[in-house]
Amino acid sequence: MTVVIAGAGPIGTAVARQYVSQGMPVRVLTRSGSGLDHPLVERRKVDVTDAGALAAAVQDAEIIHYCIHASAYDAKVWARELPAAERTVLAAAEAAGAVVVFPESLYAFDGSGTITEATRHDATGGKPGVRAQLLAARAASPVPTASVVASDYFGPGAGANAHAGDRMLGPATSGGTVRPIGRADLPHSWTYLPDLGAAMIRAGELARDHHRSTGAADGATDGIWFAPVAATCSQREIAAAYALAAGRPAPTVSAVPGWVLRVVGIGSRQMRGVAEMVHLFTRPLVMDSSASDAALGLEPTPFDDAVRSTVDAYLAARPVDARG
Repeated sequence: MTVVIAGAGPIGTAVARQYVSQGMPVRVLTRSGSGLDHPLVERRKVDVTDAGALAAAVQDAEIIHYCIHASAYDAKVWARELPAAERTVLAAAEAAGAVVVFPESLYAFDGSGTITEATRHDATGGKPGVRAQLLAARAASPVPTASVVASDYFGPGAGANAHAGDRMLGPATSGGTVRPIGRADLPHSWTYLPDLGAAMIRAGELARDHHRSTGAADGATDGIWFAPVAATCSQREIAAAYALAAGRPAPTVSAVPGWVLRVVGIGSRQMRGVAEMVHLFTRPLVMDSSASDAALGLEPTPFDDAVRSTVDAYLAARPVDARG
């Protein structure tokens, strides 16, 4: 079986790590030829927005994990880049007879209550509207697809852009002040990055197996899966868990309100993008993955274990002169 992973960011790398831990070789496509350095990883320099280059790189693929981001965290950029990019990968997958697995966010979903796979995901406007359009286009495609939805993720390699990634780990593990956005004490569901990788792999296998057995892309495998929820706790609580795992007292937490983000966003496109989605942190965001967990045969990594692995990886990677 040939597995292709487009992208070597936190999610693409998490998927690659899961495969190689199972002894499965993978092909990673990036513009620079980067990716996980492992004997089972074949790294290729491919611009996945180039239809011809992508088609050649995936022609023998059975499963494609499409883990590509837009060039900026901006709704206009998303609308310009993402639908076209996904049309390209779906066309390449159709020619190859492959299935495509996409990581997905909760942006398109109605967050007024507990969010499940059955929750409406037809948001309009801005980044949520773009995500809803992408989900609709996947469902309409003749190519079997799986969209694996995660809440905000954490874990080894989550990086600086994740809300519970390096920007929280740094102060939480060194006695500094943690500055989350929105409100610090609301319940918020969190996804452990390796659990997201495991869910994407399993969803891809199910889509592939159904496609093989039916011999047709009949839409039955198109669907939305939820990655396991590691925990539903506040930003203050996950920061305190990081500190505890690092042998530190609970950190000071000072949340940055939405109005500050909007003011800063006047001069910063990145901050405007963050401010647009701050509502996800000013009300409870509760995700129930139990139906997908049962169907995929997965369980979330215990929260304490996930936190310990995250902190250990962060501290090991931190420069020596920055370690307290």
